[in-house]
Amino acid sequence: MQAGKNKPMAWGVFSLILIASVPARHTRAGVWNHKKCAVALTYDDGLNVHLDNVIPVLDSAGFKGTFYLTGYREGVGQRINDWRAAADNGHELGNHTLFHPCAAVTEGRDYSDWVIPEYDMNHYTIRRMVDEIKMANVFLKAIDGKEKRTIAYPCGDWSIHDSSYVPFIKSEFAGGRGGAASTDIHRMDPYQIAAVGVDDGYTSGQLIDMVIKAKETDALLVFCFHGVGGGHRTNIALRKHNDLVRFLKQNKSDVWVAPLVDIAEYLKNR
Repeated sequence: MQAGKNKPMAWGVFSLILIASVPARHTRAGVWNHKKCAVALTYDDGLNVHLDNVIPVLDSAGFKGTFYLTGYREGVGQRINDWRAAADNGHELGNHTLFHPCAAVTEGRDYSDWVIPEYDMNHYTIRRMVDEIKMANVFLKAIDGKEKRTIAYPCGDWSIHDSSYVPFIKSEFAGGRGGAASTDIHRMDPYQIAAVGVDDGYTSGQLIDMVIKAKETDALLVFCFHGVGGGHRTNIALRKHNDLVRFLKQNKSDVWVAPLVDIAEYLKNR
């Protein structure tokens, strides 16, 4: 399947995340599971800080997140029992591939300082990408025993050169995070759910303002975290993360906070 030139996820662009505005006639009904908006808290790469810093906070607030595990990470392989416990407690273990391949250099982006040449998607074939993704699903099922989950396309790259690999993996997933999506909930593609990447450049107030804006526009808001209180080059202070979680808890009557797999299934059912 041919697709347009793949564009990386627009980290830090607030307008990108307000992707599910609906006509005003739907507002009173609560288009997102009877709430004004939906929020997914997603965390990439399977880091130790997710288990140590994030999950206890989410559990204390009564929320469940989506944790996109990359198979080769030490924080995954060395703590499988902890990830299994998290899944048993309602958190989603999402697919972030076995080796996190990315296009090292593409239009408007240069990641050649950290992308390992063997995992440069510019040298991949669709067959190799699909095989690695399916193998990652086997690995995840061995941990949590579940059939349904979502995928986060590494670096937001959902194509090999100009050909999308998404059609070849759709049957494996409820949905996917990355790419551009429709602005209408009734036309959204669950396999192209956009997100905002969060780092320490954001203040607590800015994160909270995003939620307020989502409530005003009947939007789906997907946060993408990496390091939380450390653990990654893309990091946000634990205090800021916790301020956001606290605000979400205070507004749970208006905000549906759920794993992305539940939101994707909800979209498909609509």
